[in-house]
Amino acid sequence: MAHPSMLLHRPLASLPSSTFFFLPATLAFFTTLFILFYIFTTPPLFISHQHKHNLKYPLGPSQSSPLTPILPSNGSFHLSAKFPLNDVFGGEDGTLSPVSSRSHFGSKRNSMNDIDVFHDGDIFLEDYHQMNRSFKIYVYPHRRDDPFAHAFLPVDFQPGANYASESYFKKALMNSHFITKDPRKADLFFLPFSIARLRHDRRVGGGGIQSFIRDYISNISTKYPYWNRTGGADHFYVACHSIGRSAMAKAEEVKLNAIQIVCSSSYFLPGYVAHKDASLPQVWPRTDDPPTITTSKRNKLAFFAGAINSPVREKLVKFWRNDSEIYAHFGRLKTPYADEILGSKFCLHVKGFEVNTARIADSLYYGCVPIILANYYDLPFADILNWKSFSIAVVTVDIPLLKKILRGITSYEYSSLRGNVLKVRKHFQWHVPPIDFDAFFMVMYELWLRRSCIRMSND
Repeated sequence: MAHPSMLLHRPLASLPSSTFFFLPATLAFFTTLFILFYIFTTPPLFISHQHKHNLKYPLGPSQSSPLTPILPSNGSFHLSAKFPLNDVFGGEDGTLSPVSSRSHFGSKRNSMNDIDVFHDGDIFLEDYHQMNRSFKIYVYPHRRDDPFAHAFLPVDFQPGANYASESYFKKALMNSHFITKDPRKADLFFLPFSIARLRHDRRVGGGGIQSFIRDYISNISTKYPYWNRTGGADHFYVACHSIGRSAMAKAEEVKLNAIQIVCSSSYFLPGYVAHKDASLPQVWPRTDDPPTITTSKRNKLAFFAGAINSPVREKLVKFWRNDSEIYAHFGRLKTPYADEILGSKFCLHVKGFEVNTARIADSLYYGCVPIILANYYDLPFADILNWKSFSIAVVTVDIPLLKKILRGITSYEYSSLRGNVLKVRKHFQWHVPPIDFDAFFMVMYELWLRRSCIRMSND
């Protein structure tokens, strides 16, 4: 047989049949060598904190790890020209102050204080203003005498309880300047059904939501042309309860094509597609301004309280239940929940039935650095915020090493993390009416990033 290098110079027709197996195998071998060489000579994309502990930022979902999405500094969906920031983003005392637009990716800076809370603040600000000027959403109407009108209308009361984010968003959207009554001007189409209200409606309930959604999509796709132009790719719905994800089981086109804005944003489970869908922050309703943080004394290393409703929480309590520095509680607290958070340096967000809870928003509200123990959680606003600048992600298998990990964070690094917590907490608060850069406008920005699609003409 001729040498492989000679085979490459011979006419294809003159080669023996065995060569057609040998050639691809040879090319595959050299390609593999090239890939291995590239992997071992190229710096990793994910840059971890410069800690000496075992904190990990893994590279893929095949590892048992929490993948906190870290996106390139030029934005995840598109490029945009830059211009200087002008007193937009919050300072450490909660007031407005400028933020540097320089990215920490590829830089030689090791100080966490230099890591921006945004992937690229310049692009975010420019796009944010453009969104406010031009972004339009069409809401499908319903009949006045529709027996399920309450499920399509925003609530007429102050949203409350654990899944209030869905109601807050809908209430704010329906009264915002983003709404258009002309579907020809719409960038996106809102499917206004409320998973929370349908769940509590005895005529529907948790078991009937799937059929309700299927029939609703069938109705609008028959009555209006907009769904069929894109297969639903320019449509979205919002849900905070975990049942929202399974509600689309009988409407596969919603799950596969439409934008799902949901609190239960785990990309390990079927039904959620990161970058197509987006994470809705679960926020416990609070009407007061965040408390003054600088005077609080944080004597505890870490704090958690909650029901033992998952193996992760069971493991946490097993290892740290009786510890003098890490306070892991289950059941009813003897002291106010807010006091426990205000007295802790780090607050643990631990996966329960789902990856999401309101504890991240609780931590940020009270100025406590979140520790995220929830593998595969697609964190809220990960397209915008650099979560490494104000939180710590710990893989659940490292729960026994938790104290070592937290003690390994220097006082300077902790000060930087906590300062960034105070900068970002405004983005995890709901207001009626909404205010600039709060949770409503951040969700709107996530939608704005996902507005582009190809529409087929029906003519």
